[in-house]
Amino acid sequence: MLGILAGLKQEAHLARQFFPEARIALSHACEAGAQRALSALLDAGVTELLSFGCSGALDAVLPPGSVQVAEYVQCEDEIYRSDPALSARFGAAQAAVRGGILHSPVMIGTAAEKATLFDQTGCHAVDMESGLVARSGLPFAVLRVICDDAGRDLPPAAIEGLKDGQIHVPALLGSILRHPSQIGALMGLGRDAARARQAMAHFLQGLPVAQG
Repeated sequence: MLGILAGLKQEAHLARQFFPEARIALSHACEAGAQRALSALLDAGVTELLSFGCSGALDAVLPPGSVQVAEYVQCEDEIYRSDPALSARFGAAQAAVRGGILHSPVMIGTAAEKATLFDQTGCHAVDMESGLVARSGLPFAVLRVICDDAGRDLPPAAIEGLKDGQIHVPALLGSILRHPSQIGALMGLGRDAARARQAMAHFLQGLPVAQG
């Protein structure tokens, strides 16, 4: 049985649309939430895992909408190889990006941090779930789409405006009131996130594993 670990509710909705038989759990974009979600999947008896959803680019050449089926996950100083057969099922041959993805327990918010991490690790992207999936001991694959590019500093509301895995309007508005200059950056991030979701949906439509 397939278990899918995603970050946000929009990602889970997309996964449920294409993988209706899978067990899906949400990290709510935090380390403790990811641990709880993974434990729930393991308790449900899943036999293989997919880390799914959005990621942040570390490689400056990757635009939003780039789909990655990662060959490995770097978590701290350890490298975990994804399962080749499972990765093939989830479109490794069709993905624009292979290579590595970095696990981070916190959201990486600045272009300077992204550049440093790329130089240190060579990983193309970063997320907050793949390391836990990789350490589970089960066969795993990583299917992610770039939502923000490496050259962007995330606006404060991208972090402050989230609650329980989705946009929390009061927190979002509060962040905008405190930092009104971020509105343009937020609009750009929203456009890129929509582009990423469309790219992932288009990618999934072409996968035989997602057509049943």
